[in-house]
Amino acid sequence: MDQPSIKISIVTTLYNSASYIGDFYKRIRSETEKITQEYEIILVDDCSPDNSLELALRICSSDTRVKVIELARNFGHHRAMMTGLEKATGELVFLIDSDLEEPPELLGQFYALLTQGNWDVVYGCQEQRKGGYFERWSGALAWWLVDYLIPVKIPHNHSTVRLMKRKYVRSLVLHKEQKTAIGGLWVLTGFKQIGVKFTKGSRPKTSYSFTARLIALLDSVTSFSERPLFFVFFLGAGIFSLSIAVTIALLFLLIAGKTLPGWISVMASVWLLGGLVILSIGIVGLYTSRIFVETKMRPYSIIREIHQMQNDK
Repeated sequence: MDQPSIKISIVTTLYNSASYIGDFYKRIRSETEKITQEYEIILVDDCSPDNSLELALRICSSDTRVKVIELARNFGHHRAMMTGLEKATGELVFLIDSDLEEPPELLGQFYALLTQGNWDVVYGCQEQRKGGYFERWSGALAWWLVDYLIPVKIPHNHSTVRLMKRKYVRSLVLHKEQKTAIGGLWVLTGFKQIGVKFTKGSRPKTSYSFTARLIALLDSVTSFSERPLFFVFFLGAGIFSLSIAVTIALLFLLIAGKTLPGWISVMASVWLLGGLVILSIGIVGLYTSRIFVETKMRPYSIIREIHQMQNDK
């Protein structure tokens, strides 16, 4: 097992981060140096469409502690984070987004709590979800579904920012699912964890659209729960039992010489059953697609180049 050579590794990802990276670097460096001079800053460029990579390389060229990992293409936020964690070598690893919604100054607070208690992970939780009514309402609904469908209890409104011991990080990166739902993996990995509430900042435009959040919810459910498959089974069994009861009732009406006028009930039944069949096939299809993707054994991520200025000392 490789031995840590530095005290703290700072890991963050870059995607449309050009307007934040300068301030982020100054603030996280200042906060880290209050704790130790033995640290590294790992910036993972997830093939950002703006000039984030150029700015990161400029910082890298003037600071030997900065390492820039340039991915070959856009792999997504979660895979980019996991790639950075794999390359971290510190005794402690501080994972944080670079958009400054999560204050870099949380490092000092998390470090004090981690070193004073017997904790392996200190993570941040939003005191209150930001955004308008629809965003907060849809977020609350999503968390209700997560609680109901996923046996792994994921903390509500948890955030990316977290300080982790090396042994936890080494265990976390053992997970190699292609369709990563990292929020569940954080919990599933285990160890002793504690959450700290903080006020999350806001940016003019979120990088997570409603569609992206919906896909993340589906990935989370299909990654950690079999309950939707049981739901499909019991739904089918219930409809089958109901159809038998309706058939028996219709036979009695036929024997009694009574007819059923109109086609409204028939068409309503056809549309209802058709919709349920399509929904059920869709749920099963989501799980089948995961099997299809995972069995390909494609690389988790591909690094185009790792940039770091060598120390001449």
